[in-house]
Amino acid sequence: MDINTLDINAKEWFDKINGNSYFAGEVVINYGTKTEKTFIMPFQYGYGEQYIQQAMAELIKAGEVLESDSNISMSRFCRDKNIILRTNKTENCLLRELKSYE
Repeated sequence: MDINTLDINAKEWFDKINGNSYFAGEVVINYGTKTEKTFIMPFQYGYGEQYIQQAMAELIKAGEVLESDSNISMSRFCRDKNIILRTNKTENCLLRELKSYE
């Protein structure tokens, strides 16, 4: 499958009691086209841009990206392959918002 666009959308929740950040989200290939595919990133520990690294892992697991590309960043991968990359992370979400991805 040819990948023309990658949209990575994540929600982040901060556990104030334990001081940890968690995220969940989705990766959409070719958003808005007939070849659109969506992959879920379930609730997991991570902060900063970890959600982007996890998106790459999900694409490899799904067979959409070759294992040999796992050593490069998502931005480099997209730049090399002429893929439009759009990322979005919404912070300060509720735990139940992240659980809705499961």
